[in-house]
Amino acid sequence: MTSLFPETIRTDRLRLELVTPETVDLFEFYEHAGNDPDIEDVTRYLTWDPHDTPKETFDFVAHVGEKYESGDGATYVIRPRDGEDSAGEFAGVAGATVHWNRRTMTLGTWLRKPFWGRRYSGERAAAMMQLAFDRLDLDVVAVTAHVDNEKSNRAIQRYVEAHGGREEGMLRNWDTYGDEPVDVRRYTVSSEEWAENRTEPAAEFEG
Repeated sequence: MTSLFPETIRTDRLRLELVTPETVDLFEFYEHAGNDPDIEDVTRYLTWDPHDTPKETFDFVAHVGEKYESGDGATYVIRPRDGEDSAGEFAGVAGATVHWNRRTMTLGTWLRKPFWGRRYSGERAAAMMQLAFDRLDLDVVAVTAHVDNEKSNRAIQRYVEAHGGREEGMLRNWDTYGDEPVDVRRYTVSSEEWAENRTEPAAEFEG
């Protein structure tokens, strides 16, 4: 299969596996997106609600599979690699959407509660920046977070600044959470900033 996006991404501690109808275990995904005991905490500041049925998971997987096929984005299951606690387990999901007319990749991620605090989000973001700038020749990587999500905002600010980027500011009524419009904070890293602050490759791509 020829695609703009790799089927597998490996970092020092993580393995990211492509989500499509052909590659994902639908019921494993549903277990963690719908039946996880901490799912309400996980989704508190996210733009989606816990999945009520396997059909919701099926529809989501079909949707992100279409984005992958069209070259407009990719979604990955995050798993810790050997040597990490709970190696091989479903730790969360990483997504990337490309706005080709703006030469921008927008990132999103969520992690199950047992995997919070390990700085996996920053490691995943570094890999996605490498994908955006080295492989896809984009200009900007952007990420937003609900203004009230203090933990995510701190984590994002840490890894964005580490790659030379910055917080752009607060965007009013930028997104919807449930039926309500909400404010978000937006952060960006440009390809020039990333190049000036890169050290060694953050990831290996397969496929």
